[in-house]
Amino acid sequence: MKKYMGFFIFFFSLQTFIAKAQTKQDSLAIKQVALDYIESQHNVNPEQFERAVHPRMVKRTFWRNGSSGKEYLRESFKDYMVLLAETYNQNGDKFSENPKKEVIILDIYDKTASVKLIADEWIDYMHIIKIEGEWKIVNVLWQFNDSSRH
Repeated sequence: MKKYMGFFIFFFSLQTFIAKAQTKQDSLAIKQVALDYIESQHNVNPEQFERAVHPRMVKRTFWRNGSSGKEYLRESFKDYMVLLAETYNQNGDKFSENPKKEVIILDIYDKTASVKLIADEWIDYMHIIKIEGEWKIVNVLWQFNDSSRH
């Protein structure tokens, strides 16, 4: 019996993992949320942004104070990001004709996911939660590809 104990432990552990793993539908929904986040700026579509994020979403990065040069944590919230989606690309000149938007799902477990979005000039790491049956972005940590731009 001891001989099979390791197999049983592995088998039941695997069953627990499978029960909590993502579905194809979840993976597609998570990817769409990340795309809505970035494409809302491409498309000048604040409604598309609002669809992707939780009302309490926070976006953070490090920033450098112009006068002192000291780095600090800079935060943006949903209301600011909705305004950004509405105004940032109004003239259609902020993105290339075919902007880069690569979504990499780093991990999914039941109702939480971590995603990396690689865009033209920056990288966003996102925490996404499934709440009331919908995937929503709750945290974004980002930086420019060239960190000296901060």
